[in-house]
Amino acid sequence: MGRSTAIKCLFGLLTASDGSIEFAGEQIGGLPSYQIAKRGLGLVPEGRQIFPNLTVEENLVATARARTNHDLQPWTLDRVYGFFPRLRERRSNLGSQLSGGEQQMLAIGRALLTNPRLMVLDEATEGLAPLIRAEIWHALGELKAEGLSLIVIDKNLGPLLDLADRHFVIEKGQVVWSGDSSALRSEPRVVHEYLGV
Repeated sequence: MGRSTAIKCLFGLLTASDGSIEFAGEQIGGLPSYQIAKRGLGLVPEGRQIFPNLTVEENLVATARARTNHDLQPWTLDRVYGFFPRLRERRSNLGSQLSGGEQQMLAIGRALLTNPRLMVLDEATEGLAPLIRAEIWHALGELKAEGLSLIVIDKNLGPLLDLADRHFVIEKGQVVWSGDSSALRSEPRVVHEYLGV
């Protein structure tokens, strides 16, 4: 099973052909995507998938939901605007009028407004300019520091080594290596063989 298929199964867009999917001790495999979102999973998809004909603000509130029974500070529209001030400045612009970096901020903000307990980011910095990429990594670090659980799928190993508690290297749908950042730093063979760095 490839990465894209696995993510679609996790979020109820496809039915897994084998195995089970659990979140917080509850079986979620086979549930519709809106039920999975209600349980606290948020997705920032590869390619951003914002609504190009909606304004920034309409994109943000389109899937927003109120906080339910977990300990993190709730995400509101004002809080997202405080987190990404550029979105406040562009709130009346259509999604199609944003730069790639602004679209990525919008995709993250939209996921935050679902008030997730776990947020999955698929290729969060792909195709972004270096300064915007650094801004996104900084934002993810802030989210981690406040206690939001993150799964970050990305090819940029340097920032991941600083951000992640655990790493999983997957090849052809199989986990071929796992460990923490210090273990990954100390195994150049893994970095070279699987990550091409």
